[in-house]
Amino acid sequence: MTIAIPDPDPDPDPEEPEGKIASRVIKVTPEIAETFLSRASVNRRLDMGQVRSLADTILRGEWKLTHQGIAFDAAGALLDGQHRLRAIIEANTPVEMLVFDGLPREVFPVLDTGKRRSAADTLLSTGAKYLPLLSSTIRHVILFKTMPNDSWIGNRAQVSNDRILSAYNEDKDRYEEAVKIGRELSKHLFASQTVVAVGFFLTTEVAPAADIDEWIAGLKSGANLDPGDARLTLREVPRDTQKWGSRRRMGIRDQASIYIKAWNAWVDPERNGELRLRRLRKGEKMPMPVEVKFER
Repeated sequence: MTIAIPDPDPDPDPEEPEGKIASRVIKVTPEIAETFLSRASVNRRLDMGQVRSLADTILRGEWKLTHQGIAFDAAGALLDGQHRLRAIIEANTPVEMLVFDGLPREVFPVLDTGKRRSAADTLLSTGAKYLPLLSSTIRHVILFKTMPNDSWIGNRAQVSNDRILSAYNEDKDRYEEAVKIGRELSKHLFASQTVVAVGFFLTTEVAPAADIDEWIAGLKSGANLDPGDARLTLREVPRDTQKWGSRRRMGIRDQASIYIKAWNAWVDPERNGELRLRRLRKGEKMPMPVEVKFER
């Protein structure tokens, strides 16, 4: 059923706009993208990190047709969309896109100036709690699984909001549990809430037969732990190692590696002798969590 909305101030003789804006949906191929880019006049500086992020979205099949597309002015010059067009070329894959023609050139300064939607904003509709921590946890779990031995900061480490939402929907119970544990355990450890949530998610994911309650209890209290217990060693990592301004500051990737090393030494006592909880050295690979599965 269609409901007509009356004009609150009807004008019997509306003026015709000076220029006519038209829009259409077309499949933009890499070749068409090249042609459109050749019509660029004034554009923002190209951010190759953003281009690669959009290209990855296209290659994963996650591109969606939205109101954000390509815009040309009345003279046919490209006003908006250079990053999306470059991404199509980078991915060498055509996508459907909304194309606007005839925009006044005066609109260029206000294009794409709105607040960018964060991953936490995207998760708002799920009803989950602690959204900034939840989105950060999911993002870094994805980074661990896709680029464990590369930097987790900068343009190459961008993860799309759609990808974060999809990951949450696939395993929401475990992500919510990880956030809860991250909030609790970080009070007793050097690591941030995100790091503990990420470490907890990754380790318990491959260790369904491990005694998780014992692991958590030891980290919380530290009581009655043997001197060589990996949980005690993890508790004793200096708390100032991740703070800004510290000469020994560690990022999330370094902190996560320490959490996983301690976990591995705890579930596999043979690793205790080689346990050294320190930041990753140059060229050192991220440790993978030890699996603990039920015996058949």
